[in-house]
Amino acid sequence: MPRIPLAFVLAFSVLVPALAHAAVHVAVTDEGGRPLADAVVMLDATGPRPPVKPMPMVEIAQAQRKFNPSLTVVTVGTPVSFPNFDTVRHHVYSFSPIKTFELKLYAGVPAKPIVFDKPGAAVLGCNIHDRMAAWVVVVDTPYFARTDAQGQVRLEGVPPGPYRLRAWHAGVPAGKEPAPVAFTVAGGDARAQLSLPAAPL
Repeated sequence: MPRIPLAFVLAFSVLVPALAHAAVHVAVTDEGGRPLADAVVMLDATGPRPPVKPMPMVEIAQAQRKFNPSLTVVTVGTPVSFPNFDTVRHHVYSFSPIKTFELKLYAGVPAKPIVFDKPGAAVLGCNIHDRMAAWVVVVDTPYFARTDAQGQVRLEGVPPGPYRLRAWHAGVPAGKEPAPVAFTVAGGDARAQLSLPAAPL
């Protein structure tokens, strides 16, 4: 019987776990069946939780009296900088329970970033310009993504196992967030659909 080269055995043992991981396709709509862009879709493991690393520094700028971007998704522990590129000063704040802070009237770049260390969503505003608004969604799972203009998202590299599938959207009123949905990844690509009670922004 011919002997199988050890290098082939080792390569095969490395490839098998990778092939077992799945891609999860999720479609998100409002209650009328219309696609929801800019929804944040998350898969939370109900068994052992995978490690989640903070991202490198993320930037939310102020320019033309707007936050750019208006929606930012970060993992827990990620530092966020708020440079002001306008010729007027801004007073950036959040009173959200997951992160309360104030960057009082300033121009340029604040000396220290804000570290978002709890999961959830924070609403940002400016004390000087009431129309300025933005959101920071903080996730504690490595399996997350933001829907495109068609309300579609693809979560890559998800290991088989039990999860809770949920989504966030800025148009969902506080207290109206739907409960997470039990979802099992069994190997191979999977599909799901979520409906959110989102009002127009």
